[in-house]
Amino acid sequence: MASQAPWLPGNAGTRRRRGGEDILDFVGTKEFGQAVRRWRERVSPEAAGLSSGGQRRVTGLRREELAHLAGISVDYVIRLEQGRATNPSVQVVEALARALRLSAAERRHLFQLGGLQPPGPECVPAYLTPSVQRLLDRMAGTPVAVFDAAWTLLLANQPYAALMGDPAGWHGHERNAVWRNFFGLNDRVRHTPESRHALETALVADLRATAARYPADPRLQRLVSDLLSQNERFAGLWHAAVAGHHEAARKTIDHPGAGALTLDCDVLTVSGSDLRIMVYTAEPGSEDADRLALITVLGTQSLVG
Repeated sequence: MASQAPWLPGNAGTRRRRGGEDILDFVGTKEFGQAVRRWRERVSPEAAGLSSGGQRRVTGLRREELAHLAGISVDYVIRLEQGRATNPSVQVVEALARALRLSAAERRHLFQLGGLQPPGPECVPAYLTPSVQRLLDRMAGTPVAVFDAAWTLLLANQPYAALMGDPAGWHGHERNAVWRNFFGLNDRVRHTPESRHALETALVADLRATAARYPADPRLQRLVSDLLSQNERFAGLWHAAVAGHHEAARKTIDHPGAGALTLDCDVLTVSGSDLRIMVYTAEPGSEDADRLALITVLGTQSLVG
C-alpha cells in the first residue's frame, strides 16, 4: 500500500526493506537529481580541492569532477540528475554529500530525497563536516586519506592516489583497509613478516573495538562475517581477541614510477566523529621528499587530466 513521504509532499511511494534499511520507491520523482545538480553548480572546483583548469563553460563542478570526487561513474551521475536512476544506496548518497560539501542539514535532506533514513548513531560515522573538508584542502600537496572507524576509505586526495594507487576503481570491501591488508591488495607497502603481523594484529584489534561500539551496523557486520569466513589469518586473530591499535609508523612504499621511498605515516583522529585521517610525510630535504614531490606533481597532473 502506498505511503506518503512526510518530507516530500505529493510524492507517493511504497516502503520496502533493502540490506536492512528502510527505503522508499518513488515513481517519477526528480527531486533527488535536481538537488544534486543544484548543489553541484554551486560548488567551485577550488572549494572541492580541484584545479579550475582555466576557462570553464559551466559554473560549479562538472559532472566528471563530481563523479571523480564521489567515486562513481559519470554515467551514473547523469542518470541520477535526469531522474533515470532510482534508489541510490546509502554509500552513494554519503559519497555525494561529501563531494558536494553539504552541511549536516543538507546531507539529511539528500538522504530523505533518496528515500533513505540518514544513518543513525548505531552506524559507523561517515560524515565529514565542511570545516574538516577545508582543513584537508589545505593539505593539497600532502598524501591524505580519511577512513571511518572500521577502516573503510571515505576520501583520498590526489597525492594519496598518486602514491598508493587510485582508489576510484575500488568497490565494496576493496575500499576497506583491513580487507586489503589481509588479502594482499596493499601491494605497494613493503613489509617484513614481523611488521605485517604487527599491522594485522592492530587492525583486527581496532575492528573488534569498533564492532563493540557499533554492534548494530549492518555493513560492519557483513565485513566481519566475510573476513571470518574467507580469511584464516583474520579469523585466528579475531578469535584470539588480540589487543592493540594502529600507531604511527615508518613505511617503505615501492612506487611503480619513482621506486622505493620511506615515509612517516601518522593517523590523526577527529574529535567527536570517530574518523581517522592518515597522512604521509617525508623528512624535508631528503631524497624521499624529492621523490614524494615528484610523485605528487606528476600524479596530480595525471589525475586532473
